[in-house]
Amino acid sequence: MESLIVIVPLLGAVLIGAISPGPSFVLVARTAIAVSRLDGLAAALGMGLGAALFAAAALLGLQALLTNVPSVYLGLKGFGALYLLYLAVRLWKGAPEPIVLSPASSGFPTTPARSFFLGLATQVSNLKTAIVYASIFAALLPAGQSASSALAIVFMIFAMETGWYALVAVAFSAARPRQAYLRSKMWIDRAAGAVMALLGLKLIWQIR
Repeated sequence: MESLIVIVPLLGAVLIGAISPGPSFVLVARTAIAVSRLDGLAAALGMGLGAALFAAAALLGLQALLTNVPSVYLGLKGFGALYLLYLAVRLWKGAPEPIVLSPASSGFPTTPARSFFLGLATQVSNLKTAIVYASIFAALLPAGQSASSALAIVFMIFAMETGWYALVAVAFSAARPRQAYLRSKMWIDRAAGAVMALLGLKLIWQIR
């Protein structure tokens, strides 16, 4: 029960961050529109694997830091608070901006394998994802985590990110769901920004 109390808010924060449109979202959506639904799903799987790698790296780095230099935890919380508040402001200000989903140009991947590796490369190259994970983990995870709990978190993040981007691929390969999501984009961004701001304020309160 205690593990669920910790993990559920953490996964909720990660999901809200994933839902907010960014380079990964645009890539999967464009792949589904311009190539095929199958290619979009392959790109989604690559996104999920990349997210799991970042989550594992963030967890290992955080746990190693807390084990060897416990005093750094306070500084990490301060950095996490500032970054989450910065991200919240960026999300809120950028909410009215439309998503550009024009058909892909020549050279866009034409096989599921290429789409998978492009999705993986896009996720891994976005270092902000690693920073977001580290900030959310610093905000919501206690100082000590068992190996089984950390493994469960990584697996659930993989399943959640893959599932979300798979949903994007399916939705954007059909016209009506695509239009409905684009109409709601501003409110989704602002909701994500509000959650990130609350997490940042939570960290500041803990530091006090």
